[in-house]
Amino acid sequence: MSGVHDPPEAPSWLLMALEARASIEWASLLFAWPWLKRAPSGDGHPVLVLPGLVAGDASTWPMRRFLEQLGYAAQPWDLGLNFGPRGATVPKLIDKIQGLHREHGQRVSLIGWSLGGAMARALAAELPDAVRTVITLGSPIQPYPKATNAWRLFEAVSGWSADDPELHELAGRSPPMPNTSILSKADGIVSWKVSLAPDQAHSENIEIPASHFGMGANPIALWAIADRLAQPEGEWKPFENDGLLRSLLFRKPEQRSKVIRQ
Repeated sequence: MSGVHDPPEAPSWLLMALEARASIEWASLLFAWPWLKRAPSGDGHPVLVLPGLVAGDASTWPMRRFLEQLGYAAQPWDLGLNFGPRGATVPKLIDKIQGLHREHGQRVSLIGWSLGGAMARALAAELPDAVRTVITLGSPIQPYPKATNAWRLFEAVSGWSADDPELHELAGRSPPMPNTSILSKADGIVSWKVSLAPDQAHSENIEIPASHFGMGANPIALWAIADRLAQPEGEWKPFENDGLLRSLLFRKPEQRSKVIRQ
């Protein structure tokens, strides 16, 4: 198996300090709401949103409210704070996804922020018949856990060692359905290099200007999510950043991951 030659490093302390700008992103959501109302509308299919490490459903409420306004059946994960894949968390999520699939008669889209995104990808790989698409936000989806500034906290709350081979195998599973990684090179918590989705025909990376803690409420990220979810099932195409505004707000990282895992 081949990968990047040098393991990526965690974001610098300067980038981590700049995470304070997340408050501006959250505040900008109010002013951007009229623009966001012009985002592509949905088809009503269920969307399950997973929060980041030590975060809960309150952190994803603005995103879910936005998706509801677009016509999706946006769902919280309903498991309290995210302490990682410990105890009955994964079985409960599997039951929830399968239940939403049966209830709505449609496959479920998964959106995960940070650790929630890594978990969403592993769940999608486990449930290919029930999951429609996966979208991650600043998520560590490559097996370099120490390329984040949160790995010690993860070990403390999850009971897992960041170097556990089983954890690496789970994190490295690649969903067989369309998947999008939204990332920022200014992320102060997770190195953008470990957020790169594998170089496959049904995966893509979208780079935006955002902080890690503000990404889930960042209007640019929300627009990208709406664009990806609005595609008819079975007609997925990569994100297009044509036009002056899109080319300024959305970029394609020049470095793609060469690590492909099944």
